[in-house]
Amino acid sequence: MAKDSIAVVDLDRCQPDRCNYECKNYCPPNRTGKECITLRGEEADEGQPEQVRISEEICLGETCGICVEKCPFDAIEIINLPQELQDEPAHRYGENAFSLYGLPAPQEGSVTGILGPNGIGKTTAVRILAGELEPNLGRFADPPGWDDVLEAYRGTEMQDYIASVRDGDLTVARKPQYVDQIPKRFDGNTRELLERTDERDALEYLVERLSIGPVMDQAIDDLSGGELQRVAIAATLARDTDFYFLDEITPYLDIGQRVTTARLIRELAEEENKSMLVVEHDLAVLDLLADTIHVAYGEPGAYGVITAPKSVRNGINEYLAGYLDNENMRIRPNPIQFEEHAPRTVSRADPLVEYPDLTKSYGEGEFTLEVEGGVIRENEVLGIVGPNGIGKSTFAKLLTGALEPEGGAAKADLDLEISYKPQYVTIDQHMRVDAFLSSITDQFDSSYWNTEIAQPLQLERIMEQTLSDLSGGERQRVAIAACLSDTADLYLLDEPSAHLDVEQRVQATRAIRRYAEQQDATVLVIDHDIYMIDLLADRLMVFDGEPAVYGRAGTPQSMRGGMNEFLANLEVTFRRDERTSRPRINKPDSQLDREQKREGEYYYAP
Repeated sequence: MAKDSIAVVDLDRCQPDRCNYECKNYCPPNRTGKECITLRGEEADEGQPEQVRISEEICLGETCGICVEKCPFDAIEIINLPQELQDEPAHRYGENAFSLYGLPAPQEGSVTGILGPNGIGKTTAVRILAGELEPNLGRFADPPGWDDVLEAYRGTEMQDYIASVRDGDLTVARKPQYVDQIPKRFDGNTRELLERTDERDALEYLVERLSIGPVMDQAIDDLSGGELQRVAIAATLARDTDFYFLDEITPYLDIGQRVTTARLIRELAEEENKSMLVVEHDLAVLDLLADTIHVAYGEPGAYGVITAPKSVRNGINEYLAGYLDNENMRIRPNPIQFEEHAPRTVSRADPLVEYPDLTKSYGEGEFTLEVEGGVIRENEVLGIVGPNGIGKSTFAKLLTGALEPEGGAAKADLDLEISYKPQYVTIDQHMRVDAFLSSITDQFDSSYWNTEIAQPLQLERIMEQTLSDLSGGERQRVAIAACLSDTADLYLLDEPSAHLDVEQRVQATRAIRRYAEQQDATVLVIDHDIYMIDLLADRLMVFDGEPAVYGRAGTPQSMRGGMNEFLANLEVTFRRDERTSRPRINKPDSQLDREQKREGEYYYAP
């Protein structure tokens, strides 16, 4: 194999008890007597069939690829690395395992962003920067020490940082990616958790800015996803450390909360000269937040490359275009394109259902939701937006019948079959993905189903995994597929963008939109991702009020009218990037922000 090629064996997918070692038996070098694909032998668990290893010195590379084609479980990848990768990897996990090339370079007093797909090595990079993982420079059989690593990075931006890690002079605070795992690791209330982290004497300020005072004495187990996210952010920013790593700050947060969090992170970097590294998939927030960004690209699960720092605008635009200018590298066959205008209107479509005024109260002194009666039309995608804690998910549960209203029609009176993807996807079944999805639809594995649902949602490589073993993003994609695969009059998806990277969000958005158009389906989508709503929705339903106290849902209206109403409540304005038309948040009190507010055009000035 050429020096710039690697062989990757996914040991989670390699199942020798269910195959006849086709890869080994059909390998051309093996058939000439060479030991290219061999068995791992002593590494196998006792009593278990032996998994395979591939010799990168003997393998013929992508010019052959027979083992890739013959493996029935898609466990093998033979990859020609970009010729531009002249250096050795920063780290490789082992023989035929994931390799990471390049490291992000956090700077004191600034916010560094990382933009890239899931499974591309961002967490590996952070573990190295935090001193939790010693980079082996690809020499996994004979790992170098920190002194050798420092020598390898001498003369680069990383030299001083690696020296601090080696000498143990660096402290780190990390916000985890999946905040829904926090209740499994901490048994107590919010106040107890946050008081343990208050090293800067900033807890009172953070609690006020992030509006988590009302849940300070609630058990962590009882918090919503948005509340858990804000508690996790507060716990991270309350620590007094040199380096802060925040992995996905926006899931479950509304736009106002996202902007507030971005401002808090910037304040800490600028006022206390801290190094901040943020992984984020909401492009508008990353644009507002970061000083520089690194683009991460490669083959998820096989190898990842982290580029040198770029300006935020250029980095995001190059990532969307799929071509990196300085690296002369195409990282995606097609660009990610944003629509210039909101989707078509369907004001002339026949009504699917007319619902009356609805009221739901959780008890005296508790949250109350009032819904103004309206019409959901056939063959439309209705977007639902509003702050967290304002009753959007309550409205969804009223439609599905999971909750009964105090006044108005119950779900049974609407006479609708509803397919519902809830806000929080909890899948604990010990059942394979393919078995789960095939139990929902007779169309499973048909040409149409594979083209319209499985492929856009990137389900092929996780079909044989167990539901309980999936990551947050994988669970989300399976849940979207399950919702769309069911037979229903109305498809209701609550926060389908959570834990999806940029490309996955685009693919999921297109899958939902195409399904609605081709099946003449009616879809309701609740989400905080402005791009997803902008691309999907024909009309908009706006919720306002006082979070956790009172919510009011208006009747469905046009996209422009609805977005102007929604963003005016939050005092946030958006514009479109001149090159890519992507959504960008105007900096507060900037000239454009003031002009759009004065004209009442919060949703892209026409």
